[in-house]
Amino acid sequence: MAQPERYEEPVELEATPESESRPPSEPLDAYSRAVIHAASRVGPSVVAIEVLLPEPTQGPGRQPGGPRGGSGSGFIFTPDGFILTNSHVVHGASKIHVTLPEGHRFPAELIGDDPDTDLAVVRIHAPNLVPARLGDSQSILVGQLVVAIGNPFGFQTTVTAGVVSALGRSLRSGSGRLIDNVIQTDAALNPGNSGGPLVTTGGEVVGVNSAVILPAQGICFAIAINTAKLVASQLIRFGRMRRSVIGIAGQNVVLPRRVTRYYRLVVESGVLVQSVQPGGAAERAGAREGDIIIGFGDDPIASIDQLQAKLTDQAAGVPRKLSVLRGVELQALEIIPAEA
Repeated sequence: MAQPERYEEPVELEATPESESRPPSEPLDAYSRAVIHAASRVGPSVVAIEVLLPEPTQGPGRQPGGPRGGSGSGFIFTPDGFILTNSHVVHGASKIHVTLPEGHRFPAELIGDDPDTDLAVVRIHAPNLVPARLGDSQSILVGQLVVAIGNPFGFQTTVTAGVVSALGRSLRSGSGRLIDNVIQTDAALNPGNSGGPLVTTGGEVVGVNSAVILPAQGICFAIAINTAKLVASQLIRFGRMRRSVIGIAGQNVVLPRRVTRYYRLVVESGVLVQSVQPGGAAERAGAREGDIIIGFGDDPIASIDQLQAKLTDQAAGVPRKLSVLRGVELQALEIIPAEA
């Protein structure tokens, strides 16, 4: 005898959200925990910076439509409102405004900027600010995980992660001076990230994001925080970065091999003095056009960049030995650099 068919009501299957597919007890992986920790520690200190540039009054560069604007990032590093950013973000701005992560917007004062290191300090007056903790850029290692936080294209508090790709890079600033000890990273940076922090997984700032190489991918640079500490302290104290000068214009030249062998020089190039400033330190020391500088103090000099690196504020007013080649004769002059 045939069995009657049984009728079963269809069972409706509920869609499980993707976020609920993981058991609540399952922990995050170590990489995610590290990035989340860094972002949560430093994120409240990262600000968006908007600038208004003065309208050109004359000449072919004048653009119709009023003043131009720009934007970038920065981060609070003191409880009383001092903010680190890039010089190219705020240089020449007529007005600066800073927006905090929670959305409050404040006018900012430019304390000082240094195009030679692409660093600047601005200040706002606001309550309950959260300063970022500054680390030691000498302690980081190639391959170490780092996190970049900024406002690319206006998307506020954007987090990207990568590694330290290389240390000790040199980067040419907009003023033409060489910036030393630059950090290379593959943490993605875009326009608007400039001035934001490069952070370790411990939540310490080790760099100020500054530049990308286009159209390459994953080649980005940050100014080391140890450099930023030095520059920021002088900008806050003096409104500018103090350096010394010797009063010459020069260019890099290769030394004749017979001269380097005869004097057993450790450099194969030097700085050819093209002109000497009247009344300057070099003229008082007896330097002449055509001299080739190969040493400053106890340090060999092979290029203009090396000479500029030695002309810090500590050199101003302090007698130093200037080693020059005059023809094929090696001479030692005593020079007293002046403050720029």
